[in-house]
Amino acid sequence: MAFLLFISLLFCSSTAAAISAVPKQQELDRISALPGQPPVTFSQFSGYIPVNEQHGRALFYWLTEATAFPEKKPLVLWLNGGPGCSSVAYGASEEIGPFRINRTGASLYLSKYAWNTEANILFLESPAGVGFSYTNTSSDLEDSGDKRTAQDALVFLIRWMSRFPQYKYREFYIAGESYAGHYVPQLAKKIVDYNKANMHPLINLKGFIVGNGVTDNYYDSIGTVTFWWSHAMISDTSYHSILKHCNFKEEKTSQKCDDSVSYAMNHEFGDIDQYSIYTPSCLALPNTTMKPMRLKNTLLRRRVSGYDPCTENYAEKYFNRPEVQKAMHANVTGIPYKWTACSDVLIKNWNDSETSLLPTYKELIAAGLRIWVFSGDTDSVVPVTATRFSLSHLNLAIKTRWYPWYSGGQVGGWTEVYNGLTFATVRGAGHEVPLFQPKRAYILFISFLAGKELPTS
Repeated sequence: MAFLLFISLLFCSSTAAAISAVPKQQELDRISALPGQPPVTFSQFSGYIPVNEQHGRALFYWLTEATAFPEKKPLVLWLNGGPGCSSVAYGASEEIGPFRINRTGASLYLSKYAWNTEANILFLESPAGVGFSYTNTSSDLEDSGDKRTAQDALVFLIRWMSRFPQYKYREFYIAGESYAGHYVPQLAKKIVDYNKANMHPLINLKGFIVGNGVTDNYYDSIGTVTFWWSHAMISDTSYHSILKHCNFKEEKTSQKCDDSVSYAMNHEFGDIDQYSIYTPSCLALPNTTMKPMRLKNTLLRRRVSGYDPCTENYAEKYFNRPEVQKAMHANVTGIPYKWTACSDVLIKNWNDSETSLLPTYKELIAAGLRIWVFSGDTDSVVPVTATRFSLSHLNLAIKTRWYPWYSGGQVGGWTEVYNGLTFATVRGAGHEVPLFQPKRAYILFISFLAGKELPTS
């Protein structure tokens, strides 16, 4: 709380000279055009916001403003998970951003269902060490975790809004997926606490939306094994063996548990994309085995129905080009490693991780935030059963009973509305819902922003 009050006093005491300099700082971050970019009507900005001067931590952002009337549209912060994966690589470049990267990595083309038609979208590479975000203190890379990530994200937002004052008090939402199932509600709680400590809080948080999010270690684990068995990925023998030998309430698993899970994954899964079990994977990527109950650091992709499974490869080509980095004001300190979609160092050295976000959900529901949780139903890594098992233990009263929702005359998924939270599935979508079902994800997003239930026809 003392830190929050310090931050408040720091920004309240800004001088008139500093305020007058804001437009100039903002203009320095403007992207005139990205290499190979088609013409667009919206403005883009990217650059760095320092979040800890003592350690030299700075976070990289990319803002794509709304295609029309950006001054009237809300601001949405998008976070990817991992932990250690880039929102520029995934959210911006293959899910909800305005551009897609051609396979040569030389040019961009427009996405039909970009979310910046409805809102101003702010992509953040977080924590330091992810993508272009950096730290000058190497030990930061060895002890990152949930707490520092949330704290740095709060400092980022406060300082970013000082650079972009037009977004102060603007209707604001947070969105994300996967391990951002931790980042999103944890940041939301930080903002709620910060706002309570300030008479005129500049972050007008209205709610958040999370897809295929890690929520509760125990219920997520039970739900994941159940998904494997119910979708015929593992045998009855392995299913019963895992349930017998794995105590998912313990942080450290037994050897018998590890052996049971490893056998199922190595001998029964087969050569599939675990993030989208019914579609082909990218043959250009190594098909490595996922560690038991952990997210892989390399996502496998598919090419079917117009989707390319190898888009991560194209992103790594594009964002390592010097002219692209120059246009985005990125890598200004000369980071001594290539830009990658995910950071192996952060994944291996994650220091603290909350075992359950359910208590945080209860606090944020009580705070009156609009909260939506969705699941692509073909993901076996953080599957729909995991999320349903976790959310069921919030014991929320049902407001609107389970029903199918529609997109283009077809069932887009199923949904149930509770007092304080909406849950929805997205039919035929893998781990990255907007990648696999962009139109259905778009309908989900505009319904969330409007605060309306998903369409019944």
